[in-house]
Amino acid sequence: MILRISSGKQRNLFSPPRSSKTRLFTWFMPLMVVSIWLGYKPIQSHFVQPEAVLVLGGAEEREHFAAKLARRNPQLRVWVSSGSPEGYAKRVFTKHGIDPHRLHLDYRAVDTVTNFTTLVDDLEAAGIDSVYLVTSDDHMRRARVIGEIVLGSRKIVIKPLPVASGRSPEPIEKALRDGARAVLWVTTGHTGATLAQIAAKLK
Repeated sequence: MILRISSGKQRNLFSPPRSSKTRLFTWFMPLMVVSIWLGYKPIQSHFVQPEAVLVLGGAEEREHFAAKLARRNPQLRVWVSSGSPEGYAKRVFTKHGIDPHRLHLDYRAVDTVTNFTTLVDDLEAAGIDSVYLVTSDDHMRRARVIGEIVLGSRKIVIKPLPVASGRSPEPIEKALRDGARAVLWVTTGHTGATLAQIAAKLK
């Protein structure tokens, strides 16, 4: 005896329940959006022609790297956030022939998050919509996460230029922690710097 199953029933036998499809779609869409965003940012930064250099303080070689970059690109203005002492930093850039009017030294930042939050208004006011981001290669992942959030909130595009350090990349936990602080700043105006200092002391 041959049993015949209607085409409608065959589809029901081999197709997942409608509720499963709904759950799958619910998970798939956010993942797809995030994937597109993460893929779009490198493509966007690849084609952009930055108008300024943003140097994060913390290592002298970053300033030397930025000075050489500025010498090759005389149209670029340079912002250094909490870098070397003012007199020394000015000598580094003067040695490479950089006009002092192109150089902006700022010492308000106390950590990587505030490197960006203290200068984003200045960059926006100067009409800057794209920057070279200069920091050490082991620090770049965290800096990019923060920068994409803070500068990205003002539609300022980042083009990363890592400086070789010979060190291993920082733990991803630092990038996640400071990324959360950057989101906090965008939504509330607070950087969470005090909480970060307390957490560091408790380690």
